[in-house]
Amino acid sequence: MTKNVGTIDRILRIVIGAALIAGFFLNPDAKYGWLYLIGIIPLATGLLSSCPLYSILGMSTCARK
Repeated sequence: MTKNVGTIDRILRIVIGAALIAGFFLNPDAKYGWLYLIGIIPLATGLLSSCPLYSILGMSTCARK
């Protein structure tokens, strides 16, 4: 997996993913609380610095070398 997620994009993904997962645990009785688990995707892509969708679309937010 090549890195295709830049610094700002990576930070935003980690913060948003962590917030969604925290929402799952802080609001367990929500009717659609399972939707908070979607936060796993941005958290994982932020931690790995690689986004499969970016690879498919040929995009990259990394700084050019």
